[in-house]
Amino acid sequence: MTKVPTVIHWFRLDLRIHDNLALRNAINEAENRKHYLRPIYVIDPNIKNRVGLNRLRFLLQSLQDLDMNLRNKNSRLYIIRGNAMEELPKLFEKWQVKNITCQVDIDPEVVQQDEFIEEIAEKKGIFINKRVQHTVYDVHRVLKNNNGAVPLTYQKFLSLVNDLPVKECIELTKSVPDECKPPDFESNKYNIPSLDELDIDDTNLEPLKYPGGETEAIKRLNLYMSKKQWVCKFEKPNSSPNSIEPSTTVLSPYISHGCLSAKLFYHKLKEVERGSQHTLPPVSLLGQLMWREFYYTAGAGTNNFDKMVGNPLCMQIPWGKNEEHLKAWAEGRTGYPFVDAIMRQLKQEGWIHHLARHMVACFLTRGDLWISWEEGAKVFEEYLLDYDWSLNAGNWMWLSASAFFYKYFRVYSPVAFGKKTDKEGLYIKKYVPELKKFPSSFIYEPWKAPKSIQTAAGCVIGVDYPKRIVDHDKIHKENMQKMNIAYKANREKKAVKRPRS
Repeated sequence: MTKVPTVIHWFRLDLRIHDNLALRNAINEAENRKHYLRPIYVIDPNIKNRVGLNRLRFLLQSLQDLDMNLRNKNSRLYIIRGNAMEELPKLFEKWQVKNITCQVDIDPEVVQQDEFIEEIAEKKGIFINKRVQHTVYDVHRVLKNNNGAVPLTYQKFLSLVNDLPVKECIELTKSVPDECKPPDFESNKYNIPSLDELDIDDTNLEPLKYPGGETEAIKRLNLYMSKKQWVCKFEKPNSSPNSIEPSTTVLSPYISHGCLSAKLFYHKLKEVERGSQHTLPPVSLLGQLMWREFYYTAGAGTNNFDKMVGNPLCMQIPWGKNEEHLKAWAEGRTGYPFVDAIMRQLKQEGWIHHLARHMVACFLTRGDLWISWEEGAKVFEEYLLDYDWSLNAGNWMWLSASAFFYKYFRVYSPVAFGKKTDKEGLYIKKYVPELKKFPSSFIYEPWKAPKSIQTAAGCVIGVDYPKRIVDHDKIHKENMQKMNIAYKANREKKAVKRPRS
């Protein structure tokens, strides 16, 4: 008996059925050719060594939700365990694969992986159909419109996409025909693993504040889009980095995993803004989405975008190394309560406000600790639910004044910045409970509290809560001198390289 060939849709950062053209292409191909349809997701059992537990839990929830939504369309999700470059070629033979659909990606590791798989597929006569569906715009087209050059400013990027049409979202309205269901449809072999199966102890994990999945993403999107006035008045600088409940949408984890289409978010925002007075990019909600597109474009067009060395956009700065300080920062033990509260929230919940990210990134790099932005990017990669390769690298370069932003002397104060929106220090008291009985007058600078007050609050500085690891007022001035020297050295280096006229 001849085997029925297979059409694969390979889910990556498109964990949804709405606005998923590649998935619809796969379904149509399977239906037209009477082939089996197998939507897959490849999960490496070693993922627990590369991804923080909050993000891994979010991913598994998103996969469970995706499987449920696929089953509602008479299909299912096949989990393939292992390395894609090893496992997919095996499936090519086992399933007699004829077609693969998937999204376009720009992460260099994924690009390299795809090139390897495409080479094998081509030899076997397997057609791969890739679709742009993780961004609003085709970033390679944006680069082409700029003669292959990366737009170095946000405004330049906006000018490049201003006249580019944004395609309408597509919906998956029909179900998969019964004849496209493979005989292994009910096999437990391809089920989504639990944290337990991945040998992960989740007993110390906090309850997940933001559940993963397309269903939750759409619910959250509709909730915020119903607040028309709030959307139209949104201004990024005026939102609070230390409110107990988020002052932004927290849609970023859903967009970064592809549970929510960036294009759908774009169209919904346009719909809300239509006919109303509203804020504009870069501070508006639409402006935040465009920042994502800006960094994706820069990442797609820049070699070594996530590194300092070999990155043509990145300022070469002789950062120092201090493992003790790096660890104290990552664990929220710097002795600066606002910084520590942010880092502890990140570790507990997997999400922090974008201005809070600015604060701790500046503190780690040019502001206080003089540690490379690459080290901070690794910590964010582990803990952030909304980790995104291009945004993570781009934002860290910006905040360390290594690229895109060059006013390095504008340093966030780890004391004054938080006070603007939370004078009482309620945010600190929540995430740094050692200080919860401290008077508000000392909550941002506990080292200034008299010993009697520290004792009465049950928290002696240096015993129950760490002393500050640096003196901000002194160290940030020294760091500004270092930045000045680094900038001067970079200018001189460029001048030497510049050809004479």
